Amino acid sequence: MGTRTSTAERLGPAVASPQARLDIPLRDRLIVALDVPRVIDARNVVAALGDTVSFYKIGLQQVFGGGLSLADDLFRLGKKVFLDAKLTDIAATVGNATANISRTGTEFLTVTGDAPIVRAAVQARTDAGARKPLIFAVTVLTSLDQNDLADMGFAMPLEDLVVHRALKAKEAGADGVIASGFEAAKLRSLLGPHIRIVTPGIRSADSPKDDQKRVMTAGEAIAAGADHVVVGRDILRSPDPAAKARAIVDEIAAAL
Repeated sequence: MGTRTSTAERLGPAVASPQARLDIPLRDRLIVALDVPRVIDARNVVAALGDTVSFYKIGLQQVFGGGLSLADDLFRLGKKVFLDAKLTDIAATVGNATANISRTGTEFLTVTGDAPIVRAAVQARTDAGARKPLIFAVTVLTSLDQNDLADMGFAMPLEDLVVHRALKAKEAGADGVIASGFEAAKLRSLLGPHIRIVTPGIRSADSPKDDQKRVMTAGEAIAAGADHVVVGRDILRSPDPAAKARAIVDEIAAAL
């Protein structure tokens, strides 16, 4: 019989050393991505998950298909909403969009990781007298690898680019960053415990990667330093989504 290895042993230096964690309710550490074709499909997912899940991500697919009304439905149910809009434009436009979003009750909002855009979003929220949404800067999409960056003209190693963009985002006032679990440990050590790290591209060990390239399990990402994990397909494809979500929450708890 083979020797079972721990997450720390499998990830090696990617696991963050023990340190203070933000006081985040366990269920809020799991964010379910409502990446389904129609709003009615998303509502069905939410109904199936019931009280198991408290936090949902609405991405571009849903934003342009009635997703804002879906967000209102989620607010009425007492759920938290992560609006993954990845806002990018001139600073004034991003600021105006953020000001409008700050009136909706949205918990998290993504913007591209350029410092002027981050500053504009943070300033607009402040000017609106709001505490939310927390502003998250996208570092490098988990669907990209080093070859993709080379095609885009980036010579910098991928991890270095993620770190560079994350540090710039922190300087610009971002509340957190979006990054893969492979960079989470280094980011945690550099950003400290109060900047949140959200890790998408989460897959179970036996699940296909699909269009993602830098993926980890939920437990691995949390052990590496992530505060929240975003899970879509693993839950959406499960014959029992609620049971799958509970298993992921248990995995997160064990990693903590």
